[in-house]
Amino acid sequence: LNRHTLEHHLDSLRGLDLRWVVLSGGEPLMHPDLLGICASLRARSLRVTVLTTGLLLERYARELIEHVDDLVVSLDGPPAIHDFVRRVDGAFCKLAAGIRAARAVRPEFPITARCTVQRSNHAHLRATLAAARDLKLNSISFLAADVQSAAFNRPSGWPAERKEEVALAADQIPSLQAEVEGLIAQGECAGFVVE
Repeated sequence: LNRHTLEHHLDSLRGLDLRWVVLSGGEPLMHPDLLGICASLRARSLRVTVLTTGLLLERYARELIEHVDDLVVSLDGPPAIHDFVRRVDGAFCKLAAGIRAARAVRPEFPITARCTVQRSNHAHLRATLAAARDLKLNSISFLAADVQSAAFNRPSGWPAERKEEVALAADQIPSLQAEVEGLIAQGECAGFVVE
């Protein structure tokens, strides 16, 4: 997708009352014309949200804040869990540095987190929430890992071994339930946790 293709599509979508565009990936911060695309969208008075892993956020924080309305970062757990899930040593530290860089430019800029709940982090939801608070994020949402659909360039879905690596096993459900009930008991599901 480039800016010119996007503008053609936006013109054809004008009648649908389009108001908000969410750019995700892969990693949108790797797109060579992300800022140009964002500028085109905002020139049409569209709200623009970017979903990012945060690994490149420190580098692009200033420009992003000028071109988007809000950011959603992937947060997979407290530091060690996050790094394990991301398969990148120091991923949590890079995410934290990016958030600090964004806050240094505009402290009130809305940055939220989403956590994809899976085998590796399901027993750490409360610790993930604590990490989100420590990072000074505005909120966090939790969603189930999608191991079935053809989304995200998986035309035939995931192979069985990858599904087993990500999806919870039946004997892990009680620990997930305990984490969810713990969040509810803390009163988090009516405030900082938005989904």
